[in-house]
Amino acid sequence: MKLTINGDVKEIKDGIVLTELLIIENVEMPEMVSVQLNDEFRRQDEYPTIALKEGDEINFLYFMGGGA
Repeated sequence: MKLTINGDVKEIKDGIVLTELLIIENVEMPEMVSVQLNDEFRRQDEYPTIALKEGDEINFLYFMGGGA
C-alpha cells in the first residue's frame, strides 16, 4: 500500500499497525515522537491497535526544548 510519511510517498506492506511502521521506518526514540495520522494526533497507547490503510498520511514529530 502507498502511505505518505513525512511528506514522502512510500510503498509499505499491507496490514500493518502504527507500532510496526515506527519500526519499519527506524524511528529513533519512538517513545519521544508524536504521531499525526491524517491530521489527527494519536495517543501512544493507541499505536498497537491503529491499522494503517492505503492513502494514509503520517507525520512523525519530535518536540525539542531549548532557547536562550
